[in-house]
Amino acid sequence: MAFKGEDHLDSLPLPVQRMHLIQVDSVQRWMEDLKLMTDCECMCILQSKPISIEKDEQNELMLSSQYSTCDNLQLLLKRAWIISTELTRISQKLEKSRWQRVHSMTVRVNCHVRSMINEYNTFTRNSSEEMHQFEKLLLDKCSEFTAFTERCIQTEDEQLLKSIKSCINETLTAVAQYFGQLIELFLTHETQNLLRQIELSDSMYITASAISSLFSLTQEGAHLCRIIAKEGGVAALFKICRQDCFRCLYPQTLRTLASVCCVEEGMHQLEMVDGILCLADILTDNSHSEATHAEAAAVIAQITSPHLMFTQHLSSFLENMEEIVTALVKLCQEASSGEVFLLASAALANITFFDTMACEILLQLNAMKILLAACSDKHIVDTPYSRDQVVTILANMSVLDQCASEIIQGNGVQLLMEMLFERSSSGNSAEVAACERVQQKSAVTLARLSRDPEVADAAVKLSCIPRLIKLCRSPTERNNSDSVLVACLAALRRLAVMSPDGLEDSDFQQLVKPRLVDSFLLCTNMEESFV
Repeated sequence: MAFKGEDHLDSLPLPVQRMHLIQVDSVQRWMEDLKLMTDCECMCILQSKPISIEKDEQNELMLSSQYSTCDNLQLLLKRAWIISTELTRISQKLEKSRWQRVHSMTVRVNCHVRSMINEYNTFTRNSSEEMHQFEKLLLDKCSEFTAFTERCIQTEDEQLLKSIKSCINETLTAVAQYFGQLIELFLTHETQNLLRQIELSDSMYITASAISSLFSLTQEGAHLCRIIAKEGGVAALFKICRQDCFRCLYPQTLRTLASVCCVEEGMHQLEMVDGILCLADILTDNSHSEATHAEAAAVIAQITSPHLMFTQHLSSFLENMEEIVTALVKLCQEASSGEVFLLASAALANITFFDTMACEILLQLNAMKILLAACSDKHIVDTPYSRDQVVTILANMSVLDQCASEIIQGNGVQLLMEMLFERSSSGNSAEVAACERVQQKSAVTLARLSRDPEVADAAVKLSCIPRLIKLCRSPTERNNSDSVLVACLAALRRLAVMSPDGLEDSDFQQLVKPRLVDSFLLCTNMEESFV
């Protein structure tokens, strides 16, 4: 999350980025998959003789046979992912004129496409004429593709191979296009079926199952979220959230909504169905469970994310902002777990970017005191991610003059000092990045608040200056982060104005006196042994 002042196939429209490979490493695994893969394997043996012995393909892409009716969509996506991957690899082999490999892989793609269509037609219902047309187009083009590649392994005439290669490239492009369009139709059709179940069923089980399947689809990428939004998914989900008989499904439904609203189409739909008002009603209704409130906070965090470029149309949010902010502050104060606090504080942090009035509302609600108190509870604020949200709120609120006294009263300077020491315990890249943001924003907050002499004096007494110097001079202390360096230089210069005696002459000459850019270049070029 930022703070104020911060700033496969590409040709296939296929939302299958999150599929996982299951690598075959034994005959036993192959036998387990035999039920699903028999046709493909047999056809490869019969039509692609002699079987290549090249070692460029140590592992085969296959599907797990462990599936049931409820997993049909996942099976379709897995099969689609395999076909996409195979098409990519065919293109690579074609560039190298590896004709035997191209042909055997083309036969395998042909088999996978036929299997995918057969599998889909066994579990789908009410398939459209358009789908059948695209199925025929794709199958015909796959057969044509296979025929072309078969001719290539039967000749050594370079001129003929060159002319056929051009035809193969065109056919490969056509196969990819038809395949992408057919998958789009399949997924749209299944999305419509799921939404129909959600809208028409009175059964708790059927509705829950449909919402669960819809959520699984949202996890496959933005493209599927767009399909869901375009087919009316946001309206259907909010309809559930407006029916008391489905209260036990609210958390699951809101979680799905948060995922769908990661795309612009979802945001527009949310606005059209008065989704903000519904979220505000849920957050302010004390009869709802904490889990429901937390998931509603997650939706708020999603739709107000500063990284999204399409939040301007959420005009209704401003109308409900005060009651939403009030409810979120209460959720932070009463959170029973770190996860609940993280969701609520993330929503608040985003709202402070969304509108400057939010900071004034937070100040009136004593949010500074509540957040500072929460940070002292290691069971609630238990990760760098939570501290990132808290310090984001503090940084954005620190532009208000009244914040200085709140920081002093809540022992906030001590907390900011501790945040300057934030380090990752796991080495995980996401956690390291969160730690960098915590260090950066705590330095920014100190720089902003130190315009108040009382805050500056407290910072000097807590030895903030030596720590800032350490962060400037030691790249490992700031994980080689330039953004942390700039923030620390700014904070150091502000404190140096308020307390010039706190710096040694060498520090003043190198870190304070020069232009900021010169000090920055000096610190970025420092060797660790210099410290």
